Amino acid sequence: MKQIIYEIIDTRQLTETVFEMKLRGDVSGIKCGQFVNLLIDGLYLRRPISVCDLNGDTLTLVYKVVGKGTQKMSEMKVGEKLDVLTQLGNGYDLSLSGKSPLLIGGGVGVPPMFLCAKRLIGGGKSVTVVLGFNTKEEIFYEEEFKKLGAKVIVTTVDGSYGVKGFVIDAMKDLEYTYFYTCGPEPMLKAVYNASKTSGQFSFEERMGCGFGACMGCSCKTLYGNKRICKDGPVLVKEEIIWEK
Repeated sequence: MKQIIYEIIDTRQLTETVFEMKLRGDVSGIKCGQFVNLLIDGLYLRRPISVCDLNGDTLTLVYKVVGKGTQKMSEMKVGEKLDVLTQLGNGYDLSLSGKSPLLIGGGVGVPPMFLCAKRLIGGGKSVTVVLGFNTKEEIFYEEEFKKLGAKVIVTTVDGSYGVKGFVIDAMKDLEYTYFYTCGPEPMLKAVYNASKTSGQFSFEERMGCGFGACMGCSCKTLYGNKRICKDGPVLVKEEIIWEK
């Protein structure tokens, strides 16, 4: 874990509620699937945000406005500084991907898939990405994934764009060697049940400290209790126990 002061160098609104923020600073040691914890003025707890991309000395975050913290983030300007804890969580193990990995992102679970796709394609893998949204208006980063060289399939629940339905409706006819996924828990459970191979799941939990001290984000696994912020957020398919 590192504590770093970053400078905001760019901001962009992607949809009505989703924003992109680029920060300049030390990005060494950050892995795919890890997250950062941002200190927001006037708020006690830091806000955890998944790492979307790394490029040179630039860290890209994509987040959805859901409360006071992310609302304040959306109002920040270029040149402002942010106190950030980095290298949090275990991240994805890309060495297990095989030749043709499948990446599945739902809603705000899409951003961490981007750096995974970038790294896997850079390693010569043939990557397919399934992006799930509710409506056409909520879609973001489709073109960014295509520019990386990934095969991209978009699903919308209402059928307003791409495949009508959920991510599992696009998964059923695909062949892949391994998968990586991030999104809301109902989606993750559906992917678990529909998947043909082993894979890795990134879970979203409310966090207090973000580095394993408060035990506020513990969950049961086949190998005992794990802290989502430190031992996760990525868990392997075979260790997951779903709560009934």
